[in-house]
Amino acid sequence: MSSFTMVKLPRPTRVKNKIPAPIQITAEHIIHEARQLHEADVRKQKKTTFPNRVQKRAPDHVSKGRRDNEEDLYWRFLSFQKQYGDKKGIEYAITWRKRFEYEDEVKKNPFNYDSWFDYVRLEESVGNKERVREIYNRAVINVPPAEEKRYWQRYIYFWINYALYEELEAGDIEQTRDVYKECLKLIPHHKFTFSKVWLLAVQFEIRQSNLKGARKILGNAIGMAPKDKIFKNYIEMELQLAETWRARAIFDLAIGQPTLDMPELLWKAYIDFEVAECEFEKARVLYGRLLDRTKHLKVWISYAKFEAATNDKESLDLSEEQKKQCIWRVRRVFEEALKYFRSSAPDLKEERAMLLEKWLSLEASFGELGDVSLVHSKLPKRLKKRRQVSTEDGSYRIEEFIDYLFPEETQTSKLKILEVAYRWKKQKLSSDSD
Repeated sequence: MSSFTMVKLPRPTRVKNKIPAPIQITAEHIIHEARQLHEADVRKQKKTTFPNRVQKRAPDHVSKGRRDNEEDLYWRFLSFQKQYGDKKGIEYAITWRKRFEYEDEVKKNPFNYDSWFDYVRLEESVGNKERVREIYNRAVINVPPAEEKRYWQRYIYFWINYALYEELEAGDIEQTRDVYKECLKLIPHHKFTFSKVWLLAVQFEIRQSNLKGARKILGNAIGMAPKDKIFKNYIEMELQLAETWRARAIFDLAIGQPTLDMPELLWKAYIDFEVAECEFEKARVLYGRLLDRTKHLKVWISYAKFEAATNDKESLDLSEEQKKQCIWRVRRVFEEALKYFRSSAPDLKEERAMLLEKWLSLEASFGELGDVSLVHSKLPKRLKKRRQVSTEDGSYRIEEFIDYLFPEETQTSKLKILEVAYRWKKQKLSSDSD
């Protein structure tokens, strides 16, 4: 007798809602839907494969046609892509159209750098590096015909974009270096230069840890086109590297340049550098050299403030006699300044009055060691006067102004009055005797 095993079947699920569904799904429905999905996949494959062959051939074919038919062919091609192509195909058609427009613009005016900018941005969005480089190279050969800086600005920015693309997008270090070199060769440095290009090239070499190359570029820059900004960045780089002697040598070279845009800033930076290094004697020498070149009021006041600040910085280590020596140096600066304004620039009365006011303020700040009476005896009197000035229409008007009468001028005027009185009396006596 054969034995068999009892298999326990699962308990059937109880259906609480026994109302029939409004739509009955049968096996035929499932098979029909599967067939429809399969046919849809086949149609989709046909759509994506067939237009791709056209995408590669249509632009070449269109470019060979006549110009009057190109517009019509393009719209037919775009309509075809919209009907049978996918998103990528439509984008390709639009890109091709823009490329055609930019080509037309740069052919009409190759010096329209804005069109080149738009063209290269289009190619960068596509992502073809060789195509992007081709556009950059085609653009930069269009050197501005006139050697005027205003015509070169957009052109130079195109070179800068080229270098940044090679470094950041393409990642080609040698190509980036070549771009900067070629750009710097083209600039007519004997007429004008672009400090931005020099400094970007330097920063690029620093990012590559090539300090020797960075120093070489900066050396060429100050040799070919010395500019305040280039000197400043060169000095800052050396100070960050703790190369104090190099920074001092560059400072000396900078202040010796005959033509700089704002040399006073470099002089001030050099003096501040020596003060920060506690090289006070060197700072005094610099002030002396600066006063040989200019006797501006700000230089005199800055020199006096420097001597006063030196007294404050060294006050903890100085004896009272040494403090008096520092104050004496401050007074000596003011005396030299007053002598200059009194003898060599007597018309600069307002500057002379401002100098005395600053001296009075410093004397008061010295406390017991100060002597404000030294300055009070030199202060001028403020006089309100009137003078006649001409206007643009040729007429005249009266304006008020402030004049300064210094003590020595008062004594001189009194002597002149006495002299005139003496002459008058002498003439009167001679007339009476006759």
